[in-house]
Amino acid sequence: MSEQTNRIEYHEIKEPSFIEEMLRDRRWNLAFTVALVCSVISVSLAIYHLYVAAYGTPESRSFRSVHLTVMLVLAILINPLFRKSSRDPVLLPGDPMNGLRAGGFAIDMVLVLAALFVQVWTTWDVNEFHMRYGEKELPDLIIGGILIALVLEATRRAVGMAMVCVTGFFLIHSLYANYFFSFFYGPPVRFGKFIDTLFMSSDGIFGIPLHVAATYIVLFIIFGALLIRSGAGRFFIDLAVSLTGHRTGGPAKAATVASGFMGTVSGSAVANVVTTGSFTIPLMKNLGYRARFAAAVEACASSGGQITPPIMGAAAFIIAEFLETSYLNVIVAAAIPAFLYFATVYFMVDLEAQKHGIANIPKERLPRTMEVLSGGWHLLLALAVLITFLMIGYTPMKSAFWGILALIGLSFINKGTRMSPADLLAAFESGVKSTVPVTIACACAGIIIGSVFVSGLGLKFTQSVIDLSGGNLLALLALTAVAAIILGMGMTTTAVYITVAALIVPSLIKIGVNPIAAHMFAFYFGVVSSITPPVALASFAAAAIAKTPPMATAVECSKVGIAKYLVPFAFVYNPSLLFEGPLWMTGYSAVLVLIGLWVLSTALEGWLHGRLGTAGRALMLAAAIATLWPPTVELLGLPGWGISLLGGSVAMLMLLHRRRIAFAAQAAE
Repeated sequence: MSEQTNRIEYHEIKEPSFIEEMLRDRRWNLAFTVALVCSVISVSLAIYHLYVAAYGTPESRSFRSVHLTVMLVLAILINPLFRKSSRDPVLLPGDPMNGLRAGGFAIDMVLVLAALFVQVWTTWDVNEFHMRYGEKELPDLIIGGILIALVLEATRRAVGMAMVCVTGFFLIHSLYANYFFSFFYGPPVRFGKFIDTLFMSSDGIFGIPLHVAATYIVLFIIFGALLIRSGAGRFFIDLAVSLTGHRTGGPAKAATVASGFMGTVSGSAVANVVTTGSFTIPLMKNLGYRARFAAAVEACASSGGQITPPIMGAAAFIIAEFLETSYLNVIVAAAIPAFLYFATVYFMVDLEAQKHGIANIPKERLPRTMEVLSGGWHLLLALAVLITFLMIGYTPMKSAFWGILALIGLSFINKGTRMSPADLLAAFESGVKSTVPVTIACACAGIIIGSVFVSGLGLKFTQSVIDLSGGNLLALLALTAVAAIILGMGMTTTAVYITVAALIVPSLIKIGVNPIAAHMFAFYFGVVSSITPPVALASFAAAAIAKTPPMATAVECSKVGIAKYLVPFAFVYNPSLLFEGPLWMTGYSAVLVLIGLWVLSTALEGWLHGRLGTAGRALMLAAAIATLWPPTVELLGLPGWGISLLGGSVAMLMLLHRRRIAFAAQAAE
């Protein structure tokens, strides 16, 4: 806090790009050269994608192949063998590990050359390559096997071993299904047919996930990198603090709003926690919040960015492709669930502040809203341009292109947001490098989809899951949620969603679930793993900043983020929350669910204008369950909407009763 202004200050943390380090400190050695090559490749790919967005994509297979090849090269070079990063020296004087380091570097170079060779083989005469589908030559089988091995190795380095293991299971199953048991048993797939599907066709590695990564995701991530580079991080946090800091529990509410803003332009919950949490968590602790609660609020708010329109997680684009609908329809459907989630975090913050008597931040210490807006309002116009182009029917790729151009131009309005050429190059580099794990995960997920398709496991798995659940929708949803959370312990959100969409979502649709609700359900539970024990990366990152026990913080996160577990069930049973059906039903359902989540928050916090005893919490919990009950499902002969109204009525009566008690206590004082 500044002694002169006595105001809250936020020091934005900008990790320097290699381009900036190169301009500042030239260290010409082998590692420096490799890192420089990575930066040049990244910037070149960003410019290539902008060119393609402006003038149209080339032949589909060639375009996807170029994108994948560059990402494979970057994944190998950025995550070198036997070194922590590409910037680490290959040889250190007197280091006994020099032989291992040099060997690792040699292997990396061989893998890079192999990726480039596969690219040349595929695109040298792409028409002739397509003609060989179904009539492969021996080199095609060998090169297809090499590409699969490269994708698995890049996945191990950039995404993690868990996804390699999951992919390896489906790959081995396809080739050796006759050695498996139960519904996994079946005829093995010939290696030639396997390569046909995964390498030669567009049903495997080069399928929908990679298509989406190459056309949509990379441009939106570049847009987010440019937005952050222009100073949007500071603008969003200052705006959130100015709007909510003076309210009860203001710091935590500011964290909720700011992290939601940041989450719309960043696909990483952990990155959001580190960026905004370094400011908001200490501020919450200083004003009286429990350290564990402060960390939980930041982790929950940051992880919510992936479900928040208009720029959601990468999986949202794949949902649009799977459903063969526009991305605009997906973000419209996601609007109410995202609002309900952040509203619940907001409720928990408010109740915690009341419960512990946490004061707000005096207005004189807060930045003024109009001053904040005057310094960054033009950054919001770039988001408006993006949304406008989506609404008038442009493709996400073209919309992102115009959004990027608008952002670059608008940044020059204010000196504080103006980007230099080095800033632009750094943003391009950062955006492409952030896309590497997403693209590699999409390519690896393509192996899973292709394996499930060629082996016929998908159809058998769908029917088996339905049989296991006994045809009961709630049981099937619970199985889907558990599977997604378990997969999310070692896989990215995008990979989890694609896997669940390939295996379980068809079973949900088969028993009557609305298709967009089924896909959104899988998406939500892919995201929720970041705050769910035992592997809750966003929670652990927040715990490190708050200096609290990681597992206890993750448990607290599960309570604060309870809506992320419940809202998906709500919109499956009641698709009107996704704007499916008449608008009056959407509004009615949203209000009821909002009331139910507020009532649930009071039960979990044990506070409603005073401490709730065990009986009071039990009553509020029952009222919450009744209010959240699906309006289309009967219980004990009562219609669902009647049960919801009954629950809402009980909650309102409890609120009025508690208010009378609170007013009486104030009058007595």
